[in-house]
Formats: sequence, structure tokens, C-alpha cells
Amino acid sequence: MMNIKASPLTQKLSAFVALSETELAVLERLHQRRKSFSAGRDLVHQGQSEQAAYILAAGWVVSYKIQADGTRQIVDFQIPGDFLGLRSVLLHTSDHGIEPIVEIEAAEVLGSDLLQAFAETPRLATAILWAVSRDEAMVVEHLVGLGRRDADARMAHFLLELGVRLSLVGMGSRQGYACPLTQYHLADALGLSAIHVNRVLRKLREGGLVTFQSGLVTFDDYEGLVALADFDPAYLDQSRPLLP
Repeated sequence: MMNIKASPLTQKLSAFVALSETELAVLERLHQRRKSFSAGRDLVHQGQSEQAAYILAAGWVVSYKIQADGTRQIVDFQIPGDFLGLRSVLLHTSDHGIEPIVEIEAAEVLGSDLLQAFAETPRLATAILWAVSRDEAMVVEHLVGLGRRDADARMAHFLLELGVRLSLVGMGSRQGYACPLTQYHLADALGLSAIHVNRVLRKLREGGLVTFQSGLVTFDDYEGLVALADFDPAYLDQSRPLLP
């Protein structure tokens, strides 16, 4: 039996609302159908219908869209505590694919499970809405990054955002975090070539700002990196619970 208070989703939602025992019990129920999934095999296919959502409990996944010419565009990366495929449950068809980057554990959540949980615990429903709204704010920031930030600032902003997201679920800090992403993942997500990603990371490392090597991001000069990226984490909205 898992300790629901220690689950990544509980830690994440607790940034918005002080969860009651009743709400924790509902969250525990949503985690009942927990399964393991292998890396590299789609959890959700683009265009798939009548599918469940998932709560990511361990591991990292990538969300992506397949273009008409067959190329893949990464939309975002999900970490423990994130919902997977929530929008497609409400819209009935998935508009993107979801692929585990490493072996993951995720809890399957049916649409009927969510509706029942929302009916029983409106505050929990509000907290999940906050989490979804926060994800939307991140997409806006990513669009700004692709359109307006140069490659150095884009990379710096991305690594800082990941650090803040991971800190919320106890997996990151201002010192750094473990990260399974490859330079090819970064290139696809940030609109750069793999060679350009390598050059940018080397420049940031030699500038004494951040080092990304052997699956570990180390912030060598956190404030300097924040200044380079003009990073303001206010859009992540996780400084304190907004509801008592």
C-alpha cells in the first residue's frame, strides 16, 4: 500500500490546497490501478479514442505530435505528479502521443473515476484544475521561448523550469537534479539541432552557469542562469497553498 501523502501528485496539489483526509482518500483511490510501462513504447497514441488518463507516479515521459510528413515534434515532458492524457479523456480523442522515456509507473484513471472524485471533493477538483492551468501556462512560456529567446536563454529557461517543477515533488533543488533527457530530446523540444544543443550546453558550462553531464543537471551559478534566461517562476504558481 502506497503512502498517499508521499505521492508526487499529493505533493504537487498541496502547493495549491491543504488536502483533507477525505481528499487524500479520494486521491488514494485514483492511484489504485497502478501499472509499470516500458520505455520507448507509446502509452497513448495520437488519434487514440476512448482511452483512460494516467497519473505519473515514477519516471519521465514525453508528449509529442506527429506531423503530416511523419516527423515528430516534442510538446512537453511530464514528470512524477503530472497527469497524462487528461485532456483526451474530456475530448474523447488524443491529439498527441505519450511515450515513456524510461520505465515508468502510472495509475490508470477512467473518466468515470474523475467525475466521481470531482463530485465528492470539489476542492480536489479545483486543485486539479489549478494543475491543468499551470500546465497551460508552461505551454505559453514554451511558445515565447521558441519565438523570442535566443538559444542560450531558451536552454537556460528550460533547465530552470524543470528544476522548479521537480522541486515541487521533492526531486530537484537550486543545486540541480537528475535528468534522463538526451541532447536529441532537448533539440526537438527547443527547436534546435543536436549539434547546436551540444554547443549551447558547452557554452553554459564553460561560462560557469550550469553543467548537464551523465544524466545530472548541476546549477553552478543559479542566479546567473536566472539572469541569462530572464526567468520569473511566477507562472508556475507554487510558492504557497492558495486554499486553506
